[in-house]
Amino acid sequence: MTNKRKIINDPVYDGFLTIEDDIIFDVLSHPYFQRHRHIKQLGFTYLVYPGAMHTRFSHMLGGLNLMTRALDVLHLKGVEMTRDEVLGAKLAILLHDIGHGPFSHTSEHLLADIHHEDLGKLFMQRLNEEFGGRLSTAIAIFSDTYPKHYLHQLVSSQLDMDRLDYLSRDSFFTGVSEGIVGTDRIINMLNMRNDELVIDEKGIYSVEKFIVSRRLMYWQVYLHKTVIAADNLLYSILQRARQLGEQGISLGIDNMPLNDFLTHKYTAADFQEQPGLLDRFALLDDSDIDMAVKCWMRHSDAILSNLCRHLAYRQLSAITVQDHPFSQEILDTFRTQTQLLYNIEPQECDYFVKTGVLKNHAYDYNDQEISVLFKDGKCRDIGEASDQLDRHFLEKQVTKYYIYYPKELR
Repeated sequence: MTNKRKIINDPVYDGFLTIEDDIIFDVLSHPYFQRHRHIKQLGFTYLVYPGAMHTRFSHMLGGLNLMTRALDVLHLKGVEMTRDEVLGAKLAILLHDIGHGPFSHTSEHLLADIHHEDLGKLFMQRLNEEFGGRLSTAIAIFSDTYPKHYLHQLVSSQLDMDRLDYLSRDSFFTGVSEGIVGTDRIINMLNMRNDELVIDEKGIYSVEKFIVSRRLMYWQVYLHKTVIAADNLLYSILQRARQLGEQGISLGIDNMPLNDFLTHKYTAADFQEQPGLLDRFALLDDSDIDMAVKCWMRHSDAILSNLCRHLAYRQLSAITVQDHPFSQEILDTFRTQTQLLYNIEPQECDYFVKTGVLKNHAYDYNDQEISVLFKDGKCRDIGEASDQLDRHFLEKQVTKYYIYYPKELR
């Protein structure tokens, strides 16, 4: 027997995560999970904040760390859970991001026409088969089909262990102090009433800070103009590579699994019908994209090689952001200038000139609300309970519009 009781140091929480269950150790050791060591949590954010090199792997472990603490707090407050439910909740948060591909959201639907959460469920089901059904409770909790709804809320809600960890972790590695939240305080204030996850009244100010921090982190980190520019550039690269691959033009990466997903448009049905397809997808991580970009810098297709050189050398396009949509006249002007700049066909300008929308919505009343539990036993939504955040602030969705174009045209 191998000693499966391990401790893992987590610098974000200045302490250790203890792995006490053999099934968690086995899941952590599985190739499906290990590949996330090679997928960055924040994609191209390191181009702005050099320290943001942390991975999905560390975030998933961080979620497990916070889930373990949250379950202990609920247990101490008299919330009854079986050992199977505790283990199921831990596995559900551990595997919540397992369906992500290279560079996460940027490549989603480009490499395969399937949402990462649906891929995640396929990975969980496959692991459940391999481990003799020991992940059945975790899958039910993740899918919100388990009778105890509050367990799902710990995994996916507006105050879940996923959001608590990524805000703390992303703030730590980017150095953006606006993202710092009172994680310990929030977890210690967690409670349960009528099968709903709630926050004790004394934790209301920490939740207010959490909501504001999330909004600030979106503007300063997740929706930073440089990150958006790099994401658009990678999207154009994969679009162009797919177009060439579908035309039968060699991409020069025949022995890489990436080639398979750029020359075939796989759907959710294909993953159901072809068991081996999931294993091929599990071979993909950020390194596949990095290697392909280096290879394509010398590709015979001028557009693909141009795009790849720009990404490799951080020669990103310009982005202009404003509060209202850009006119068709402005878009057409940039397209005409780009066509002349690169001597390309009109339809090929789509790789270099784009418009898009940035949305920042820190709280959603249509989602599972954050409820505050008062001493009299009554619960109220954070919007009603807070004297700092009124409903107008919470409901407000800030929308901005951007146009992306070659920097030479600035």
